[in-house]
Amino acid sequence: MRILIAPNAFKHSLNATDVATALEQGLTQSALDCVCECFPVGDGGDGTGTLMIQKHDGLLVSATVNDPLGRPIPSSFGLVNNGHTAVIEMANASGLQLLQPDELDPLRATSFGTGELIRLALDKGVREMVLAIGGSATVDGGTGILRALGIQFLAADSTALTTPESLTNLETIDVSGLDPRILACTITILCDVDNPLVGDQGSAAVFGPQKGATPESVNKLDASLRRFAEVAHRQTGVDMTYLKHGGAAGGVAAGLHTFLKANLVNGVDFFLGFTNFGKALDQADLVLTGEGSLDEQTLHGKGPFGVAFQAKQKKLPVLGIAGKVPLEPNEALNQYFDVLLAIGNGPADIPTAMQLTRQNLVRTAQQLGNLLALTGNVSLRS
Repeated sequence: MRILIAPNAFKHSLNATDVATALEQGLTQSALDCVCECFPVGDGGDGTGTLMIQKHDGLLVSATVNDPLGRPIPSSFGLVNNGHTAVIEMANASGLQLLQPDELDPLRATSFGTGELIRLALDKGVREMVLAIGGSATVDGGTGILRALGIQFLAADSTALTTPESLTNLETIDVSGLDPRILACTITILCDVDNPLVGDQGSAAVFGPQKGATPESVNKLDASLRRFAEVAHRQTGVDMTYLKHGGAAGGVAAGLHTFLKANLVNGVDFFLGFTNFGKALDQADLVLTGEGSLDEQTLHGKGPFGVAFQAKQKKLPVLGIAGKVPLEPNEALNQYFDVLLAIGNGPADIPTAMQLTRQNLVRTAQQLGNLLALTGNVSLRS
């Protein structure tokens, strides 16, 4: 049996590659006669860019840029397709991973460092850029990136505005200094959410608290983004307010779509095409995927859904493995996943469960392999 192991990351626990190798270990330790191919996937979230660079055997370019609070840090981006395409991971310059918990401050944190990576990629002569924007620490509408590329955000007295909280004073957006090279590039932004820029489901309200925003800060950030959208609409004619995917990465998607004509795409669909996932599917008898939680939200563009959707197009059985799965049968999920398995081995608090993720993945995969060796099929519902 040829098994394609294509999981997403288990957030805050293991990256997608480590999840895949743990599942492979469990299967190879089982009684099942199988050949495994590990194909970790990303949907635009943290780690997606790294996987794309690895799949293309790309060149990693080191750089020094500013972190979300303006401090110099080592960072990098990738070059693939013979140097014609840059793959940029926003988390490497503007990510939550770069800040301590007590440093989180989305009223001040900016995406400027990601803009510096884009500028450095332009210096390499690229004509195409792919941005994976998950894991950001910012809610600045992409204004930091745009400032790094030469756009100025000005108050009525021509004072330059450089923080998200100051955008409520925005009066004019000066694009005269925008690096012209960026407009000659095709920019694709991988989005793993479809939230709009503002409102109850917007970037500040939904994702701000994860980045350290208090209820008061959420209101301030939403007001800043609304003002940004208002002035941008007046100057460009583009209304970014309720743009699908616009709220991704604190509004980076909306800002770059409006001023750089960036294409906003479903992250996992683009990833699977970019990495030639279909070729791996053609060799598989069974597909194993998963992430931290598999539920109806998975069906809204998450990595495992993209994997399962393509597998079902080829009539392949799909097994979903997660830390958490629905307790009751779910008709929507059952259209794409033949079996859903939770990896827990008895009750445990969340920190303990996180620590045991790898161990539980290995054990679950080994048990699964033994069951498949006995039954020879996956005609079970879990």
